Amino acid sequence: MENNFDVIIIGGGPGGYVCAIRAAQLGLKTACVESRGSLGGTCLNVGCIPSKSLLNLSENFHKAKKDFNQQGIEIDGIKLNIEKMMSNKNKSIQVLTKGVEYLFKKNKVTYIRGKGVLFSKNDVVVYNNNQKTNFTSKNIVIATGSEVTSLPNVKIDEEDIVSSTGALSLKAVPKKLAIIGGGYIGLEMGSVWSRLGSEVTVIEYLDHITPGMDKEISNEFKKILTKQGIRFKLESKVNSIKKNSKGVAINYTNIKSSSDETLLVDKVLVSVGRKPYTEGLNLSKVGVKKDKKGRIEVNDKLQTSIKNIYAIGDVIKGPMLAHKAEDEGIAVAEILAGQAGHVNYDVIPGVIYTSPEVATVGKTEEQLKDSNKSYKVGKFPFLANSRAKVNNETEGFVKILADSNTDKVLGVHIIGPHCGDMIAEMALAMEFGASAEDIARTCHAHPTHTEAIKEAALAVDKRPIHF
Repeated sequence: MENNFDVIIIGGGPGGYVCAIRAAQLGLKTACVESRGSLGGTCLNVGCIPSKSLLNLSENFHKAKKDFNQQGIEIDGIKLNIEKMMSNKNKSIQVLTKGVEYLFKKNKVTYIRGKGVLFSKNDVVVYNNNQKTNFTSKNIVIATGSEVTSLPNVKIDEEDIVSSTGALSLKAVPKKLAIIGGGYIGLEMGSVWSRLGSEVTVIEYLDHITPGMDKEISNEFKKILTKQGIRFKLESKVNSIKKNSKGVAINYTNIKSSSDETLLVDKVLVSVGRKPYTEGLNLSKVGVKKDKKGRIEVNDKLQTSIKNIYAIGDVIKGPMLAHKAEDEGIAVAEILAGQAGHVNYDVIPGVIYTSPEVATVGKTEEQLKDSNKSYKVGKFPFLANSRAKVNNETEGFVKILADSNTDKVLGVHIIGPHCGDMIAEMALAMEFGASAEDIARTCHAHPTHTEAIKEAALAVDKRPIHF
């Protein structure tokens, strides 16, 4: 019975390991299979966590070099030690991945190292080096995450043409860096290397950055990044990326003018999206159905076409976000234990961890227009927020969208200081069906950045106090 479980989770990323811990808490005999060699998935090893480390460290470096002298903190001889910075990042990852292993031991989750392959609806074979071990389980959860996509005929070598993984471990600051794609990941990594001294150019196919984001926020974000020194080539289609003796040449077409242009840089980050990673799982043999985009199809209980096989995270539809995967992992564990697990997909926040940060939850103004929804808008700038003013963090604003008839909050979009943390207040408010008036009537501590949220809520009814 040693290799027999109530649930086996394939994948130890944010969705998989959280699902495993919750299932074990609920009394299910649980195993988690992971091939990477460390738990935490892309997010913890080569994604969210290391990028936030570099974003924080590069911002500290930038402030010390550019801002502190004007604020009365005089420092001479600021130097960048990229090797030490990368070492700091790597130590953080090691501590956190070992922390997940400890949580497995604490909650009695069996950690199985190797690649899991489905052989039937109840059988998982795990390959680890030359060893092959059979396991059986009443239920199986697929949580194998996603992988980087590239452009046609562009080979990522993680040396000069890199994915986000390679961009997290460059050994030196490139003089010129091109980012292909103006989404979350590309802009975060572009911010890191721009602060450390790179001349960064973003090449984007669309006429705006951050596709899917509220357009007003997106436009403001581009203005701020441009002011910080990042260059943008919008409406530009990349034709080829080729290495030569002088560096890396990017040939692209300006869609508006139909003219071809070439940009020569030292390094290129290809950041055009991610795709579900289901390779080698044997899904078609077992009968697990996928959609046209390669995502595993699931119902509202996260069951696949095979009733006892579930799927969560980046392998299914929805935003490819760690916290979305975590919520789905908990929902599946609770469903398996006979409880009512549920994920509210209308209230999943998204954050870009640049400086200033960008945070969003709920509907954008464009989505409300497309659905003919009658709405009101309340906005408040950080320029008029006393805490932001004294901290020299005055860029950006809070924007609240509320139903014209009921005043229910439908969406919140913030660009400004610390808004990655501030968005939690609005996610909670929306989860409980709050109105803009509810937010406006809630006492916010003074002086805090969150007062900008209260003022934006007041502005929905055209009665802000400080603007």
